[in-house]
Amino acid sequence: MAEQLVTTAAAVNSALQRARAALAGMDGVEEVTEPDDPEARAVVQRYMRAFEAADVPALVRLLTDEAILEMPPVPLWYRGSRDYGLFMERVSAMRGTGWGTRRLTADGQPALAAYAPEPGGGHRLHTLQVLTVTGGRVAHNVVFADPQVFEAFGLPRWISSGEFRRAR
Repeated sequence: MAEQLVTTAAAVNSALQRARAALAGMDGVEEVTEPDDPEARAVVQRYMRAFEAADVPALVRLLTDEAILEMPPVPLWYRGSRDYGLFMERVSAMRGTGWGTRRLTADGQPALAAYAPEPGGGHRLHTLQVLTVTGGRVAHNVVFADPQVFEAFGLPRWISSGEFRRAR
């Protein structure tokens, strides 16, 4: 993160500590879980499996009622599990099943790299998704499709189908 912001790791950590302190004093803000929290890991694992299978009803069950999906810098913003689900139905209709995912951490949040199936075999990097898990459900998903973001995480652009099978 420091490299992307052209600053030091200490400055990023300091800003993160200040932000957490500010959020701690706010009423109505749910506790955001850490990416290594067992419950958050389990939610993300279920989300990944549902995403790979293009199982939209299972995805929607993992969302908070007011879940947000956004894709900066695209002016795309969906609020609520219903609209999030409708968008995911469209993605599933266009891309089908057979996705592959890799678990990551981004800016202290659980994340995943999503790979779309290629007609000739293998999977092409599609998006990096940063999830906010609160109360055992996904409350926010920030989806990046920018190649510079992929490079910052050192993500391979293409993966063979066999690599996903071996990783399980």
